[in-house]
Amino acid sequence: MDGAEFRHWAESRPDEERWELLDGDPVLMAPPREAHQRIVMNLAGRLDALAEPRGCRAMPGLGILSAAQDDFVPIPDVVVRCGPPLPDGYAEDPLLVAEVLSPSTMSLDRGRKIDFYRTVPSLQVLLIVYSDEVRVEVWRRRGDDWSVQALGP
Repeated sequence: MDGAEFRHWAESRPDEERWELLDGDPVLMAPPREAHQRIVMNLAGRLDALAEPRGCRAMPGLGILSAAQDDFVPIPDVVVRCGPPLPDGYAEDPLLVAEVLSPSTMSLDRGRKIDFYRTVPSLQVLLIVYSDEVRVEVWRRRGDDWSVQALGP
């Protein structure tokens, strides 16, 4: 399944279901735990406060599209983007995405999703937030190169 087929298919699903397209296969995501959601909401609020004066906004739950990988449509925990509101909840132009790690998704979030996010031309910053320790990986794009910095004790 490609991204266009997935988006059409996902429109028929109930709103409370959260689906990602991973290497051509639709995958139903488990509901996040409360501790995970608290981190997401705190992060989204702080990022939104920084983004809003610049005419941008932070929000959870947007699908991310990349022309370079049309069989992969992840939904990061938080997305910062500018521009007009999206008609369908899928962004091709994120400036920042954040993934809050859960034990069940850690290998996917730190592996395949990082590879995908690096193909999104507009993306400048990727945050990998650990939920079980005080640690954040900050991935930054500089031209065609990416650097990573680990923050925490």
